[in-house]
Amino acid sequence: MIRTPCKILLILATLLFTSVSWASDLPTVRLGALEYGTVNWELDTIRNNKLDEKHGFTLEVVPMGGGSASDIAFLGGEIDVMVSDVIWAAAQRAEGRDVKFIPYSTAVGGIMVKVDSGISALKDLADKRIGIAGGPLDKSWLILQAYAKQEGNIDLKADAKQEYGAPPIMFKAAMSGDIDAVINFWHFQAKAKAAGLNEIISVQDAAESLGLDPSIPLLGYIVKGDMAAELAQGLFAASRDAKAILGSDDGAFDAIRKRMNAKNDAQFEALKAGFRAGIPGSATVDEKAVDKTLQLMAELGGPDLVGKATTLPKDLFISLDQ
Repeated sequence: MIRTPCKILLILATLLFTSVSWASDLPTVRLGALEYGTVNWELDTIRNNKLDEKHGFTLEVVPMGGGSASDIAFLGGEIDVMVSDVIWAAAQRAEGRDVKFIPYSTAVGGIMVKVDSGISALKDLADKRIGIAGGPLDKSWLILQAYAKQEGNIDLKADAKQEYGAPPIMFKAAMSGDIDAVINFWHFQAKAKAAGLNEIISVQDAAESLGLDPSIPLLGYIVKGDMAAELAQGLFAASRDAKAILGSDDGAFDAIRKRMNAKNDAQFEALKAGFRAGIPGSATVDEKAVDKTLQLMAELGGPDLVGKATTLPKDLFISLDQ
């Protein structure tokens, strides 16, 4: 039997309506993210490939104006998920808040300097100006201070001058020479490398020298403990699927290139490589390794950084059912 064009159109319309209706019946996960944050690369990939629908939910990304805005929105119930680090999550759980952590990234930066700066080692930073994104309690800054002391090179806090500022400002100051060295978030470090700046020590190498495991996921999705288990599992699975795509398919990065804000091909390739380097190798978190890092952060940053979380609280991590 030959179907008429009208019948074919009716069948297609029915299928489309059924698909849209099914998607609208899925529970919505409201995830707060900085508008220009790198997590949007993964979130766009999830939505571009309908990985949220595949795993039983609809992802709604809520733009956030800053880290404190995300904290307020999350703790106030305006969003279901936020992105933060494992130290913050541990501190919240130690305060009695029922939060859980889904691993997202291991990416960290390092200390970058201009090629003609005359700085090739930590000891050369004496009396120099170090720009630090993230403030005095930035985890990378604390780790690098501890490493420098351990190696007997320099007391970075006492012997060098610190300037704190937003990541884009610190990046521009490093490029212009207004500061002598910079410790920045990983994507600005990637852009600095693409522009020809040298890394004299990475945070990963410093952490490893301190006996820490540099492969632990410091960044993650923070969810409420009372989120339905299938939803938390769905978000975790969608994140892993998106990472698998971004880790192997260059075309997936072409689809989000505008979002990446790469000024040229060198930046684009550096950002791509940096993101891939930060993909956790396993969905399972080594809790002993995280606890060791947390205890060092407690020693270096005190209660202002870790709150009451001097050791890793129980049941912080969500495990992905295989």
